[in-house]
Amino acid sequence: MDFLGFSLRNNLFVAPMAGVTDRPFRQLCKKLGAGLAVSEMVTSNSLLYGSAKTRRRANHEGEVDPISVQIAGADPAMMAQAARYNADNGAQIIDINMGCPAKKVCNVMAGSALMQNEPLVARILEAVVGAVPGVPVTLKFRTGWNRDNRNAPAIARIAQESGIRAIAIHGRTRADQYQGAAEYDTIALVKSQVRIPVIANGDITTPQKARYVLDYTGADGVMIGRAAQGRPWLFREIEHYLATGEEMAPPSVGEIHRILRDHLSDLYGFYGEETGVRIARKHISWYTKGLVGAAHFRHAMNQLQTVGEQLAAADEFFLGHAAANDCLRYVSDDTEMKAA
Repeated sequence: MDFLGFSLRNNLFVAPMAGVTDRPFRQLCKKLGAGLAVSEMVTSNSLLYGSAKTRRRANHEGEVDPISVQIAGADPAMMAQAARYNADNGAQIIDINMGCPAKKVCNVMAGSALMQNEPLVARILEAVVGAVPGVPVTLKFRTGWNRDNRNAPAIARIAQESGIRAIAIHGRTRADQYQGAAEYDTIALVKSQVRIPVIANGDITTPQKARYVLDYTGADGVMIGRAAQGRPWLFREIEHYLATGEEMAPPSVGEIHRILRDHLSDLYGFYGEETGVRIARKHISWYTKGLVGAAHFRHAMNQLQTVGEQLAAADEFFLGHAAANDCLRYVSDDTEMKAA
């Protein structure tokens, strides 16, 4: 797929997720079939550029091109400065966050809260585009502020007129948070009204759903977020299904174990042992969600403090599954909760 002058493997995008889409996760998703991965958002507050967290988020060493970095904020000048800072530090695409519904973001009128102020949206977009000539700028936003104010079409037109090169739309309003089902009618409407690429996001959890959303909306690609947590091979499954119309065989226990092991190794190397162990807990939890014995395993694993202990526990869990069967044994969430 040609996207903003870059040749992508396909039209499957990893959604930016705070605390999730760090460099190890982005690299893993690209390795397992994603065409492009957007970083977790970087603050536009220049006072935080020196923080360890911000430096880590701006670390793209060894990452497969193109490198897309998301910035968040509500002040046009600061957003422009953030765009320049990230472009100077390796970002090849700048993405603007107007989709995050988190209160700590929206309370300062950033993220999806900006959709309430269309004139400010225009000023921010124009400032960022003007700040990084030659670097494509994209925008992620929601269908609206609430269900009575679905102004995504207006935001999309502002984006196009401001020089934004592509947009991604989550099929929920800010008020919806992540509740209920995503709707795709608004995305389809936007796609019919703009010339720039449109990426559809929201509730894309299976290869079949990806095919449906692409067909229904006419979108140029799909963006996948929460469904890839603990299941990064979803991208190759979707890629295979879109190309052949056939489902790909699920990964074996042994392969999932290897993927997890490699992911953990990257996390420890990226964050260091203490922080790496803490960050790894949520990923291990996602990899094991719904599996027989996972509730007891996660409870015990969350008490472990060292890399050695964590790896040994993960090895024991997955080797136990592999010995029982080459396919993972899943149970319903209700069953797992009772087991806990």
